[in-house]
This record gives sequence, structure tokens and C-alpha cells, in this order.
Amino acid sequence: MKGKIATDQYLPPSAFPSPPKRSQRVPKDFGLGRASSRLPIAKASTVNREMYTLVMKHRRGFYVVAALQLITAGCALVSPRVFGNLLGTLSSDPKHAHILQAVLIAGSALVVQTIFAYWTRVKASILGEFVLSSLRERFLERVVELPPNVVERAGSGELLSRTTTDIDHIQWAVRDAVPIITICLVSLTSILVAIGFTAPIFIAAVLIGMPLIFVATRRYLRRSPQAYRTEASSYALMNSILVETAESGRTIESLRLGDDRVERSDAALARWIEWERYTLRLRCQWFPFVEAGYIFPLAVVLLVGSHFFNLGTLTIAQITTCLLYSQMMIDPLEGLLWWIDELQGGKASLSRLLGIHEVDEREIKDSDPVGFEVKGEDIHYGYKSGRDVLKGISFLVEPGTRVAIVGPSGAGKSTLGKLLAGIQAPGSGTLTVGQSEIGYLPVEKARRHVALVTQEHHIFVGTLAENVTLARPSATAEEIWGALIAVDAEVWAKELPEGLDTLVGTGGTKLLATQSQQIALARLVLADPHTLILDEATSLLDQRAARHLESSLSKVLEGRTVIAIAHRLQTAHDADIIAVIEDGKITEWGSHQELMSADGAYAQLWKSWRDET
Repeated sequence: MKGKIATDQYLPPSAFPSPPKRSQRVPKDFGLGRASSRLPIAKASTVNREMYTLVMKHRRGFYVVAALQLITAGCALVSPRVFGNLLGTLSSDPKHAHILQAVLIAGSALVVQTIFAYWTRVKASILGEFVLSSLRERFLERVVELPPNVVERAGSGELLSRTTTDIDHIQWAVRDAVPIITICLVSLTSILVAIGFTAPIFIAAVLIGMPLIFVATRRYLRRSPQAYRTEASSYALMNSILVETAESGRTIESLRLGDDRVERSDAALARWIEWERYTLRLRCQWFPFVEAGYIFPLAVVLLVGSHFFNLGTLTIAQITTCLLYSQMMIDPLEGLLWWIDELQGGKASLSRLLGIHEVDEREIKDSDPVGFEVKGEDIHYGYKSGRDVLKGISFLVEPGTRVAIVGPSGAGKSTLGKLLAGIQAPGSGTLTVGQSEIGYLPVEKARRHVALVTQEHHIFVGTLAENVTLARPSATAEEIWGALIAVDAEVWAKELPEGLDTLVGTGGTKLLATQSQQIALARLVLADPHTLILDEATSLLDQRAARHLESSLSKVLEGRTVIAIAHRLQTAHDADIIAVIEDGKITEWGSHQELMSADGAYAQLWKSWRDET
């Protein structure tokens, strides 16, 4: 199984080793062990393959950029040749030197160069945006397909980091680095060809600094990719800790865990800073050798040129032209190396984005459910090995039955709800819907048969109609109003400024938590599955409103199997079957009257609830 996700919810900063010492190398798997256990990180081979695929997919755009840059570089080569020839003529025969003509030719070449340079940058930017758009769309499509249990284990900070910081790094690399690297390579090639036509002997002179640059760059690239990946992962860990601390502020305050969270945040921040400094040190060790590689060829060109000029083999025009060409090589070479460095950060972020595609925890056993019967046999499930939350649960729910699951907090009610919805398969035993194991069905097929609504809801930026029709985009306005009426949302929906066309979500009309919950239930009505799992789906409503809503829903959902995880026992009172779960086991099963007569755990819960209300 690829992309295995660890089950520990919190990775301490010690999960990331400290940066190596100056004399040590970064291991190839550095930062890709426990540090990646929240979500996988793609291997270097996968990243390179993806980059090649992107280039080939947009190769026409790259060809256009390369062609435009070739013309730009060709224009840039005119001026050194013109001024070199002019200087040669001035030194040998000043009377026949055509200075005005040389200036006009050089000026015309500069104008054409400027125009094509502008077109090149525009086309390169457009190309980068198309490549980035393709990559971003693939990533977002995969993110929304991630199993909920994977998202929960990864934590909001991890996904937030990948969808913001990593996307920003890739945007910078793809939009700027890739096109500019293409431009620099074309420029360097053009200059070398021009030197070859002018005086081939200078090719060796201008390339004499390349071994120094090559050795320094090779040493840098051996260490930097792994270091950048670990730096990005340590940043994600720090981000996760900060986000989770902010989201759980009230819980942390009530349990007096503030000092502990501050300590963890400081440790994560310190580890990230260590890696940030390490990558900075790598760059500081690399750049001096690169700068020396720029200056050295110029000195060699002067020495070689003066030697062969004395021998009468080379002219002033050739030496001047090649010296100017050598000077011209500095900018594209510097840009090439600079953007290769920037590309390392982009590749590190790309490896984290592509890691999303390697998440594959669900084993698929495709089949077509026959009937609506829900059956569990000896179900065991635990979030950690050896610690089962559900312990040998067996049951049979006939089609059209309304089941209420009750029990103390932590007994395993919500866990059973997730298994019933097919979010996760049991650790052992079988759970079937229509004789098909719901936990192994493809997600889309599972959702057509079983839907889960929890107490956590989200309103997306868009109109009210678009939010309701997420479950069925083809729904008509009449069907949307029917769903809103079924969940008691008609009154406030009609009071909105533009009715169904009112913009809601961030930047639009702000909806109350109870209204968001009603929209989630309206989606359920439109989805129309034959089996529904309601995990405290009306918890945000007051008791009277929840009672009225459940009564309305019961009419709409008549004939369907409804399994409600109830925190209000009034919901259990109206159910056909009540399942009492204690310590991961079903201890009681029957109707309200039957369980009250048995005078067991349910009877005690009912009496306590009645006394409180």
C-alpha cells in the first residue's frame, strides 16, 4: 500500500533531525521518514517525471518561447560584433571607419531586441500560468477526493501549508523559473555559437570557469534538494501546531495547556529556523565559487587574446567581440544558476504537492449493492494498532428502519457512523450495505447509497442555490425550495436579498451556524440516498427547533434507512430501534419501550436526560 499515513496525530519537532554539521552530507531520505507521515512526499524520480510531463504537455509554448528568445539573443549578438569590427577598423584604417553606420546598425538591433525580449517575457509568463494552472487544478481535484480520515490524520495545518505556501513556491518556480531557465539556455547557446564563428579558440577560454562552477553546483545540488524538502516539512509542522493551537484555543485554556503549546510552538519554530539557516549556509558556500567562475573567463580571454594578437593570429576586432560576448555570458549564466537554486525550493514544494497523489489507503472492491439491508458482523476497529474502539459489534438493520445510536461520550458512536458511511473499512469483520462492503466501494458509488451528515458543516463561496445543489447540480429551483422547506429553511431563505441567488460564504451574506446546518441537511434531501447516517446533525439547533426539523425530515425521508447518532434522547424515543454502545460494544438493542422495560443502561440515560430537561 503506497502513501501509508501514520496514525499519530501529533509529530513532535524531534521527528525532524537537526541539520547536519558542515562535514556531513544530507542523507537521501532525510526528512522523508517520520516527517512525512502526515501526508506522503513524492520521490525525486516522481517529481522529475512530472516536470517532464508538464514540459511535454506544453511543449508548443516552450518552442515558441525558445524561438522568440533565439531571435532576441541573435539581435543581442549584433552590437558586440559591430563594435568589435568598428574598433578593429579604427585601429588599422581610421579614415574608412563608418561610425554612424555602426551606431545605426547597433541601435536598430537593440530596438528589435527590445521588442522581441518583451514578447518573449509575455509568452513566457503566459506559458508559466498555463503550466501552473494545470498543476493547481490537478492538485485541487485530488485534495477534494482525499478520504476524510486521511484529512483528519494529516491535520488542517498540513493541508493548509500545501495549498498555500507550497502552491506559492511552485507558482514562483513555474511562472518565472522554468521560462527564464529556457531563455538563459537559449542565450548561452547562441553566445557560444557566435564565439565559435568569431574565433573558435576563445570557446575554451570562456568555458574554463565551467569546471569550477560545475563542481560547486554539483556539491550544492547533492545537499540542497533533501534540505529544502525537510525545511518545507518542518515549516508545515510548525504551521500545523500554530493552526491547531489557534483552533483549539478554548480547550487549551480550559485544560491549562497554554505553556505546553507555547513550548511545542517554540520548538517547532526553532527547528524550522535551523533548517532555514542550513539552506542559507549552502547558498553562501555556493555563490562565491559561482562568482569566481564568472570573472576567471574574462581574465583568460584577455590573456589569450593578447598572446595571439602579438603572434598576429587574432585581430583587435575578434578579441573585442569575443570579450564582449564573454561579458554577455555572465547575465544568462548567473540567471541560470540563480533560478536553478529557486527551482530547488519549487521542486521541494512540488514533491509535497505530488505526494497528495500517492495517498491511497482505500482498497477498492467494486460491486453493485443489491437491496438496502445494512449488516455488521463481528466488527473490530481501532485508530491505533492494538487499541480497538469497536470490539466485536454485530447487528442487522432492515430497509426503512430508523435506528438511534446512543451511549456515553467516547463509546465509539461516531466511529461506527464513519464505518457505516464507508469512510473507513473495519479492521476486521464485515460491514455491508446491500451485500456490498461499503468501506471498499469507490467513494462516488458509496455516496450514492449512503450519505453522512455530521455536526461540522461548510458554506462555500457562491450563491445559496449553488451551495444546496452540491449534492445534485442538476436540481431545479422548485426542487431546491422543496429541500429548503423540508429542513425548515424556507422562511430565512426567502428573506435573503436575492433569494436563491444571494451570495453566501466569505465576502457574501454571513449565515448563522444553525442555517449552515440546515443547508447541509438540504443537500442531503437532494442527494436522496437510501441510507442516511446523521451524526448529531441537528446539534446546533435548540431542542424545540430540532424536534420540529426532525419531524419535517421524517416525512421527506420516509421509507429510507436512517441511522442517527443521537445526543438528544428525544431522537432515540422516536426511533424504531435504539442501539446502546458502551466501551465499543452494543450492550442493548430494541425499541424505546423494550429498553425502558429492561431497566438497563438506556433507561438510566433516559431518566437522567428527562430530569435535566
